[in-house]
Amino acid sequence: IVGGQDALVGSWPWVVSLQIHRFRRGFHHVCGGVLVNKNSVLTAGHCVIERENVYTWRVVLGAHNLQKFSRHTVKRKIRSITVHPGFKKETFENDIALFVLGSTVRFSSHIQPICLPPDEPSPALENGTSCFISGWGRIYEHGEPSDVLREAQVEIIPYSFCNSSESYWGLVNRNMICAGSRLGDVDACQGDSGGPLACYDNGTKRYYLMGISSFGLGCGRPEYPGIYVRLSQYRTWV
Repeated sequence: IVGGQDALVGSWPWVVSLQIHRFRRGFHHVCGGVLVNKNSVLTAGHCVIERENVYTWRVVLGAHNLQKFSRHTVKRKIRSITVHPGFKKETFENDIALFVLGSTVRFSSHIQPICLPPDEPSPALENGTSCFISGWGRIYEHGEPSDVLREAQVEIIPYSFCNSSESYWGLVNRNMICAGSRLGDVDACQGDSGGPLACYDNGTKRYYLMGISSFGLGCGRPEYPGIYVRLSQYRTWV
């Protein structure tokens, strides 16, 4: 996460670390993910494409510092991985995948699922007055990833800005959300992919998973905010 701060322990209880085992080097963090029920995690399709062997992966839940797990941390093997059949790695269309855990997790103060958005989110949710991203990714472009979970508040940025010739030039479709900061000082980065764009709804007093971190040009560049999978379009698939 570029331009954020360290999260408080347990403040984003649905955020998980997706890790791959490398021969003789143990597990290391690859992407973020989001817990949506007691045995399912959503992430980005590009995190798992060509790496769909369930035995090389694990999910770490309830973590804060990936270098030292606490008593709240739980690890799970993977039963199955499903990438959206319409995923295109050239354009990042339908960049979403579902991990089913080998066994269910028990919810706790540090492990909770996030709500999925309604099919037709309210304008307040859609325009994201209170939206946050979180992850263990790089803290600036070409920088080091973070051992500790980081967070940042972002704004939802209109298509008119993101699809302009100064920005992504028509690459952002209606299944995507553009979010970050027009100044470019807040963004997701490598290692944050698959993590949540979580927006707070004052009416229900809950966070909703409005997006999943998908792609961007560099990290934290003013003309290029982060692009997220628009979750309300994928309710049926999930």
